Amino acid sequence: MTYSVAVSGASGYAGGEILRILAAHPDVEIRTVTAHSNAGQPLIQHQPHLRSLAHLALQETTPEVLAGHDIVFLALPHGQSGQYTEALANTPLVIDAGADHRLESAADWDRFYGGVFHQPWVYGVPELLVDGIKQRQRLVGASRIAAPGCNASTVSLSLAPGVAAGVIDTSDIVTVLAVGPSGAGKSLKTNLLGAEILGTANPYAVGGTHRHIPEIRQALAAAARASENSSNVGGFGAHPPTKTDSSDVPHADESIRISFTPVLVPMSRGILATSTAPITSGATDAEIRQAWESAYADETFVQLLPEGQFPRTADVLGANTALIGLAIDRAAGRVVVIAAVDNLVKGTAGAAIQSMNLALGLAEGTALTVNGVAP
Repeated sequence: MTYSVAVSGASGYAGGEILRILAAHPDVEIRTVTAHSNAGQPLIQHQPHLRSLAHLALQETTPEVLAGHDIVFLALPHGQSGQYTEALANTPLVIDAGADHRLESAADWDRFYGGVFHQPWVYGVPELLVDGIKQRQRLVGASRIAAPGCNASTVSLSLAPGVAAGVIDTSDIVTVLAVGPSGAGKSLKTNLLGAEILGTANPYAVGGTHRHIPEIRQALAAAARASENSSNVGGFGAHPPTKTDSSDVPHADESIRISFTPVLVPMSRGILATSTAPITSGATDAEIRQAWESAYADETFVQLLPEGQFPRTADVLGANTALIGLAIDRAAGRVVVIAAVDNLVKGTAGAAIQSMNLALGLAEGTALTVNGVAP
């Protein structure tokens, strides 16, 4: 079977990366691409690297244009995807690459985003430990999927094994990320101009203000529930939850405290996240490393490097791979986890398509690669 696909926000970075991967997918046909201000223009004018899709023109992003496809990807700015939820009720599979359907807490949404709160969808990080099982089990057969925030999934994958195994203390997590400007989208912003970022490193969203913080806390809280009933669904469930009074949904576990500082660096793609957390009393070095080894031993797209090795962003460019290095700093009493991802692939589009494959019952790695581009 060939699935018909529509991609909204196709002139942006996330939309373009979704299209680049889908162009090599044997089970889909890209029939419709949409945009807002660029509607009516050839796709190739905005994505000149997508030569195989030169026949497509950008249409206006409306419910009528997006409806009628088997799969719709919403690669829209935060706060804009939710308006299409009801209009696409008859679409078999909808995948949101924005933030509109990620958070379980209306209070967190109001604090970090604002505007209308929308019900959470199945979270699109297959390798994440949730309630003692992998999130991929909930993605199989899902009809509504929320692709992750790139920083959020990188930090969550870095720390979830230690949280689930109880070998790190979640009350004092510190993470500092070097990130490329493509994560901020393609719209023109003065602080993202080449003249502003070349030759400098710029911190932003300092002091607990970054929008991915509640998403990380939500994911780590789910990992901490390893001993609870694995049939729990909630916002991470296999199907969209029934509508409830979202004002009753609390913030993510208050016991998870994270100091999160992103730093913009002059590389177009990539995230290098260095996360540290205190070692819990009695946890041995062997137990600590075993937590990560057992979590990712059978994973294709999340790989723990041998002891003493640490990843570079250059190693994952263009790949759907998260590479993780682990160190145990006994002098400081902390575990140090360094993770590298391509923010546009494993951080966004690759995660979305990996989740799509699972939802449709296709081979999980279809059209995705572990091989980066070098030099």
